[in-house]
Amino acid sequence: MLPYNRKLKEASRQLRSNMTDAETHLWARLRGRQLLGVQFYRQKPLSNFIVDFYAPKAHLVVEVDGGQHFEPTQRAADAERTATLSGMGLRVLRFTNIEVLAHTDAVVDEIHRVVAAALRSATPVPP
Repeated sequence: MLPYNRKLKEASRQLRSNMTDAETHLWARLRGRQLLGVQFYRQKPLSNFIVDFYAPKAHLVVEVDGGQHFEPTQRAADAERTATLSGMGLRVLRFTNIEVLAHTDAVVDEIHRVVAAALRSATPVPP
C-alpha cells in the first residue's frame, strides 16, 4: 500500500471543492470508471503530496498544471515530486491546463493508452 499522509485529508477535500476548470473538464472524462473500467480518484493524498488524479489499478498519476508550473522553482519542485512518485512505482503524466481544455480528446487518448498498457502488463500470463 502506498503511504498516506492523514494531515493532507482536509486539504484534499478543499481542493476537490475548488478544482480548476481544466481539472473539472478532465474529471468529467475520467470519473465513474469511464476509461477501461478503471477507478480514478481526484485530489488524492499520496505520500506528502496531493495528486490531481490517481488510478491505483494502473499505477498512474495524472497532473494538470497551470501557468505557475512554468516558473523555474515550480519546475524543480515538480521534477522532484515526479521522481518521488516514480520511485513509488507510479507513472506520472503531466498536461497543461491549455492541453486539457483545447485538446481534451488527445489528452484522454494518451491516458487511455497508458492505462491500457498498464493493464496489459499487470495481466498474468497463463502457464
